[in-house]
Amino acid sequence: MNFNWDENPDLNITPLVDIMLVLMAILMVTAPVMEYQDDISLPQGSTAKATHKIPDLTLRIDDKRTIFLKDKKYAFDTFADDFVLNSEKFSKDTVVYIKADKDLKYDDVMFILKVVKDSGFSKVSLVTNG
Repeated sequence: MNFNWDENPDLNITPLVDIMLVLMAILMVTAPVMEYQDDISLPQGSTAKATHKIPDLTLRIDDKRTIFLKDKKYAFDTFADDFVLNSEKFSKDTVVYIKADKDLKYDDVMFILKVVKDSGFSKVSLVTNG
């Protein structure tokens, strides 16, 4: 038996790569399925109390820049002062919806939004048909 000590054996890493690819495929398939679950305690609601409707205001602005609030009409030029004076009747927690004509300028709608926000209303929304 002739043995050569100078011979260098080659490492065959093909089985190692195959095993790692299979493990990586298993991980990729199972990772999205895993979910973290945390125990939370939800508050118990009562069925005895009726919910109250949150009051709301709707401002409508037509294409001629006339502003309607309930049954009152306001001119665009004097709306800031008129709204500040009339807003004292409403709670500041009231939700205000602004409906504007699509032909109005963006600046006009943002002016109305700014006036309503500056009057102390924090819950103001723009309403669209889409």
